[in-house]
Amino acid sequence: MGITITKEQNAKAASTIAAAISKRFSDGGINAESVSHSNDKKLDFVRITCEPNQWRAVAKWLAHEGGVGHCSMVTGTHFPDGPAERGWEVVVHLMKWPIVNVAAHSMIVHDPSKFKTEEVPMEFEVVIPIAAGDSPSIPTVQDIWVGADWNEKETWDLVGIDFEGHVNMHRVLNPHDSPVGFHPLQRQHKIRYHDFNEMYDDPQGFGRKPVDEGRVK
Repeated sequence: MGITITKEQNAKAASTIAAAISKRFSDGGINAESVSHSNDKKLDFVRITCEPNQWRAVAKWLAHEGGVGHCSMVTGTHFPDGPAERGWEVVVHLMKWPIVNVAAHSMIVHDPSKFKTEEVPMEFEVVIPIAAGDSPSIPTVQDIWVGADWNEKETWDLVGIDFEGHVNMHRVLNPHDSPVGFHPLQRQHKIRYHDFNEMYDDPQGFGRKPVDEGRVK
């Protein structure tokens, strides 16, 4: 039978590290809060909101002081009708695990009931709003978490948000000879099937339009 951390352990760990982040960056306008998931277990995670010029400092603190060892996702969104201070947004998901550099065949078994507060696994969501404009950009964290490498490439390729300092940035999902400046998830591009109504007669997708029979979704 698997053993998991308790809600109490999770809540205490989330509030503790959120408070530590807020204290460390209290003069930088960085907001950190403990937020509950909407799923069945409703475990807490830490949501951080910071400006692009603060991101490197926050990332270094999380990696070196907060024990965050894994970048699981980087994604971006274009808000052409948003306010001037939020024309774009990057969201980074990070994970903190108590298991670090485990040797092969070591058979280490952790007992969650004995975890100290700072050892409890924790999920982080970092929200980075970017001002409206034609050149959205934030600093890379490729050198801090290896998992950011591919994720930053994908976000640049699809959304067009640049990651300053990223080494070997290139297309990973679009063809390498795609036109310069073409990033399909920017809202000005009118991509076919962007709206399900172009392909389906109903929101559930059960009533396929005859003209689209045989086409790949």
